[in-house]
Amino acid sequence: MAIVAAILAGGKGARMGGRKPERELRGRSLLKWVAACARAQTSLIAVVVRGKNPTAVAGVRVLRDDPHLLGPIAGLKTALVWARREGATWLLTLPCDTPFAPSDLAARLRCAADGARAPASLASSGDLLHPACALWRTDLGESLDAYAESGRSSLTGLAEAVGYVAVDWPTLPLDPFFNINTLADLAESERIAAHAHLE
Repeated sequence: MAIVAAILAGGKGARMGGRKPERELRGRSLLKWVAACARAQTSLIAVVVRGKNPTAVAGVRVLRDDPHLLGPIAGLKTALVWARREGATWLLTLPCDTPFAPSDLAARLRCAADGARAPASLASSGDLLHPACALWRTDLGESLDAYAESGRSSLTGLAEAVGYVAVDWPTLPLDPFFNINTLADLAESERIAAHAHLE
């Protein structure tokens, strides 16, 4: 399989009282929203967690963050190992708090990466880079290890270290990379989903 997808869900979600992947938007958990987006890109999906497992989602494998690393790079490392085991060339990452991610995410990122011969392709919108919404070559393991050993943990920094291309999406009628960090964000996502007739 050329592309597999991993949902990064290792954060504590402290700003919204924890258990972020299980918070509901229009009656569905955020994890289910993002899993639906991932299914539009590939049939092989995992969620990478630290701590308790989220409520099970059919067809989504549960993986554990690398315990020696902190932040989303820990989830990326685990996901890359899994993706290579599955024989994939590319790994699509999605954070668990981005319920409106576009269905053409993997296709556009792959096209840009191939065109630029870049090992990473990152989404952007409204002049903001979204490094957790990205496509990574699965042979980046050694580069990631070297980067992490230098004491850095930013996904943007890793992308800069290995070389990347950015792909821009419009923010109207909605920003597809709107992410939910607080209860106020969750309330705003309800408004966005209702206005856009998303279920």
